[in-house]
Amino acid sequence: MQLIPKPQALAVPSSECQTLTLDVGGMKCAGCVKAVETELLQQPGVVAATVNLVTEMALVEAEPGVEGAALAIALTEAGFPSQLRGDSAANGATETPAERQQHKTRERMGQLAIACTLLALSFLGHLSAFGLTLQGLSNIWFHAGLATLALLFPGRSMVIDGWRGLRRGAPNMNTLVSLGTLTAYSVSLVALLVPALGWECFFDEPVMLVGFILLGRTLEQQARSKATASLQSLAAMQPSTSRRIPAATATLTGEESVTLATEQVRVGDWLLVLPGEKIPVDGEVTVGQTTVDESMLTGESSPVLKQTGDRVAAGTVNQTGAIALRTTRTGKDTTLAQIIALVEAAQTRKAPIQRLADSVAGYFTYGVLTLALLTFLFWYFVGLPLWHDPIAALGIHEIGLGTAHTAHLAHTGMTGDSAMMHAAMPSPLLLSLKLAIAVLVIACPCALGLATPTAILVGSSLGAERGLLIRGGDVLEKAQALDTLVFDKTGTLTQGRPVVTDCVPLAAGWTAARLLQLAATVEAGTTHPLAAAIRQAAHQQALSLLPAAEFQTQPGLGVSARVEGARVYLGTANWLRQNDVSLEEAVCEQAQAILLRNTSANATTGKTVVYVGVEQQCVGFMAMQDPLRPDALRAVQQLRDAGLRLRLLTGDQPAAARAIAQMLGFAPEDVQAGLLPQEKVAVIAQLQAQGRRVGMVGDGINDAPALAQADVSISLHSGTDAAIEASEIVLMGDRLTDISAALRLSRATFNKIRQNLFWAFAYNLLGIPVAAGVLLPTLGLILSPSAAGGLMALSSISVITNSLLLRFLKKDL
Repeated sequence: MQLIPKPQALAVPSSECQTLTLDVGGMKCAGCVKAVETELLQQPGVVAATVNLVTEMALVEAEPGVEGAALAIALTEAGFPSQLRGDSAANGATETPAERQQHKTRERMGQLAIACTLLALSFLGHLSAFGLTLQGLSNIWFHAGLATLALLFPGRSMVIDGWRGLRRGAPNMNTLVSLGTLTAYSVSLVALLVPALGWECFFDEPVMLVGFILLGRTLEQQARSKATASLQSLAAMQPSTSRRIPAATATLTGEESVTLATEQVRVGDWLLVLPGEKIPVDGEVTVGQTTVDESMLTGESSPVLKQTGDRVAAGTVNQTGAIALRTTRTGKDTTLAQIIALVEAAQTRKAPIQRLADSVAGYFTYGVLTLALLTFLFWYFVGLPLWHDPIAALGIHEIGLGTAHTAHLAHTGMTGDSAMMHAAMPSPLLLSLKLAIAVLVIACPCALGLATPTAILVGSSLGAERGLLIRGGDVLEKAQALDTLVFDKTGTLTQGRPVVTDCVPLAAGWTAARLLQLAATVEAGTTHPLAAAIRQAAHQQALSLLPAAEFQTQPGLGVSARVEGARVYLGTANWLRQNDVSLEEAVCEQAQAILLRNTSANATTGKTVVYVGVEQQCVGFMAMQDPLRPDALRAVQQLRDAGLRLRLLTGDQPAAARAIAQMLGFAPEDVQAGLLPQEKVAVIAQLQAQGRRVGMVGDGINDAPALAQADVSISLHSGTDAAIEASEIVLMGDRLTDISAALRLSRATFNKIRQNLFWAFAYNLLGIPVAAGVLLPTLGLILSPSAAGGLMALSSISVITNSLLLRFLKKDL
């Protein structure tokens, strides 16, 4: 996992670190994210940390012995209420996820009501500018009181949080908005209490600022909820209750079932699941038969038949029949829980493109404070004295709702032309302050902070719905840039379930049955698909395994064991020769003839030969056939149409590789056979040295090194644990066509990230100069602080909304 490393050298290797997950509250912008990461990295024993603004989660790598609860306390004391994931009770939180969601919804609705009330009252007070007067609402003292109440109650938390950020040396968005709001309120209060100054009052600005901020945050939180909806629905798939039944007298009637919370189910318990219900835990069917909808795991809508002995996963839906199952995994160990954890971790991992945004965000607030100060100094001492006459001739026109200033001046005694002139050319001090306030308010680090994580969150959640587990934003960024894709053959392009088609003994006194029995014995401890085919053939002929010891496996070459006192070797021709087993050329020619012989309609897919040697003598060989996956040809064509160059690297024999390559249209120069795992790594490294961005698709233990070497590694869910662990994209549905879907998703997600970052930077690059008065000398236009606040809220909402448009890609995946 790509985390932000601590500046100093790591105290312990990363492999020995523990990973802690914290739920972090109180973050409002990218500056907050930077502050949380900095606070975590300052804690003893923390090696690395990464924080996600959208999911409000922190992943921390720490030395053994570091307590997550202590980190949570440190963050809470720093102004970011936090708790260790899964430790709600210890932190005084007893709400369930559903209750927390309801609480957030109520809070959003409350904010929305307050925001609309503030904006409505402020607007009604301005109706006098349009010739309409409402008794009391147009009075300046009403607006003063409204501004005071807005700051004391709905705006109080914003001001306090902004002050805390400034005090701890980590100013944030609330700091900027609070400074602007308090400055506008203070200037207006002075103007109201000391009318001799001749200043105008703009109490509507702090009111509308608070209203716009609350409205913007409400809409932003609503958009965030939509962005996280996929993950929340995934978490809600596990039912809260289960039916436990006695194992000894398990029946499907439910008469002896006991309902209990799913959290109380233990490994080994027997559960009853009725038709239409969700399966609560991972388990093995012990009684009954049914079909199960596994689309939430694989993205495949077709139901899967489940019988006695078959495994089922938590969150899948039992469709047609009642079943009893024996629990094998519960809680965080279930497949569903692991998928959720993987998706959450993926959404926290940052894409390299976000480093620019993070670097800017770390200094953004300081830069804005400096710009606001320079704006005030420039206009007060230089700009207004220099362009006084042109500005006075043009008049000052505010972009926004600040249209009631003449009415606000009534208490000063000025009327008619005097009041209008004052509105057109206010005090230099007042105008300079308004421009500085607009700069403070319009600057938005939120959009920068939300640009990447929202797109990654939507993209990775969409992938999870489609059966594509993508391990992070960095993977999405690398995947969209791939130009070369390397395939393994056995179990990847082929079904990985070969069958023995020929068993040829060579030595005197050896029979096919004896040869097969010996081969099955040597392969007893391996999981390779060819080994499974040999064992299956021996089982079908009722051949028992012989006593064996001293097993040895050489990935990509073969295996050996001592059977009945003799050393037996099973594998490629090179494997036998390396162990000084005599292998005549005539034997290899005989095997090649079998490879090229058409023995079935599917023979063109090629066969694989495995030689058997006892001590220094080759006693026979076997040929196996592994048919292509049904979607292999279509998947390869899709990837070619996408502009990728495809390569086939396999440890299998050249004849078998050529047959597969011919079926799939691989050029001869793009096929390499008989490769050891380290040789696959060398080929990929050579391609990378040529400047190519290489993805690798594999499923076996011998593919793990090549998967690790590739820029992006892709594995089938049916592959080995080693391959899946080394992979950055896991195809849960075991469909090769999902590779092109994953690449389309990565390109679409990365395009959204680029669009979001472009908007976030462009908004500030265009908005801040306008707020600073760049249009004032030529057009007489300035941006009112309230309008600046509205634009600031709009920028964050637009970034999230743009990310949500990724949802429309779902039908094309």
